[in-house]
Amino acid sequence: MPCHPARARKLLKKRKAAVLRRYPFTIILKHRVGGDLQPVEIKFDPGSRTTGIALVGHFDRGSEVIWAGNLNHRGLQIKSNLDSRRSIRRSRRNRKTRYRPARFLNRRRPKGWLPPSLWSRVDNVKNLMLKLSRLAPITQIAVETVRFDTQQMQNPEISGVEYQQGELAGYELREYLLEKWGRQCAYCGAKNVPLEVEHIQARSQGGTDRVSNLTLACTSCNLQKGNKDIKEFLKHKPKRLKTIQTFAKAPLKDAAAMNATRNAIGNVLKGFGLPITISSGGRTKFNRTQQGYPKDHWIDAACVGESGNNVIIPKAITPLIITAKGRGSRQKCSMNQYGFPRTGPKKKKRVKGFQTGDIVKAIVTSGKKIGTYVGRVMVRKTGCFDIYTGFGRISSLSYRFCRLIQRTDGYEYSTDLCPIKKGSGKYFNS
Repeated sequence: MPCHPARARKLLKKRKAAVLRRYPFTIILKHRVGGDLQPVEIKFDPGSRTTGIALVGHFDRGSEVIWAGNLNHRGLQIKSNLDSRRSIRRSRRNRKTRYRPARFLNRRRPKGWLPPSLWSRVDNVKNLMLKLSRLAPITQIAVETVRFDTQQMQNPEISGVEYQQGELAGYELREYLLEKWGRQCAYCGAKNVPLEVEHIQARSQGGTDRVSNLTLACTSCNLQKGNKDIKEFLKHKPKRLKTIQTFAKAPLKDAAAMNATRNAIGNVLKGFGLPITISSGGRTKFNRTQQGYPKDHWIDAACVGESGNNVIIPKAITPLIITAKGRGSRQKCSMNQYGFPRTGPKKKKRVKGFQTGDIVKAIVTSGKKIGTYVGRVMVRKTGCFDIYTGFGRISSLSYRFCRLIQRTDGYEYSTDLCPIKKGSGKYFNS
């Protein structure tokens, strides 16, 4: 049963308990001392990029948040990796390099199939549910499921047959863009010059080919912009930036991802066999605004469902930031930009007892990097490791300075960033 941090400190100081896990911080009693378990409800506020999670205890004094976290997904990274792999395979085939032939329509997808980038979000929610169910006496589940009308998000007045007629009804794409942007460059206003179709948010930065993300630009502006963010490219032209943002419409990639995964997340949570409550996003927002809480993913999770209309959120509570990092790659060696091997094959997964992704604490007592560092480690066969902390990458630390805190489980954990020693410039994840 989750307890107050002060009680946990007393139990550890008196050696009545020991640390079981660092992230989420969990203690285990050395001797059973009795006591009752109160019902604990786990709540999810699924999102395309971040999912809010909250454990709410139902006590005699009311409902209170006893633990919270924000789970950051890696769906965009998976999509980028798949795009890179596809381009490398196609370039091999175009060069007639010896490689397996392409497979197009000769595979059947099972019912309920989702792309890997979307299914990773479902797996992340399932994995966190499994982890927390082993650490706390969870008795029920509450999850918010939302369904976005992407057409109505772009045109609130749409109705009837207009759903079957998109904004390009009767137009070709280029003619539509010429009419929409006044047959001039959107960035410099040049007229009577050759115009090119331009992505407002570059595809390499996650942009799509939707009409709402397309505009017209002259050749020079197109080359100058490249894959820069439009806010950076037009930072000296605020009026033109505002005009383009007004004409363009918000991307619907996140809404589409939520529409595709909402049922899958609900079905996965139902498989745990606990009572589950399905709530709407409108109910969550109503509960949060009525209680005057600020907007955050874990706060939304605490306000999900009927039990979220009167929930206590302690001021001292700090959400755990959980970032999905994956469990490594199946590649035997790294590739260069052309798809050719640039390193030798990996021989061992663990080096000196450490594996890439493990959370370690390095206390460096000599050399130029004296200090204490806590973070995820990247191993090398030479024994010189890199540690990724909240303030960046610390390179070339000997394995002799490292002490294992927690084995890798595919996730990175962090809260606030705190200095080790005043003036030292060395930091760690608390």
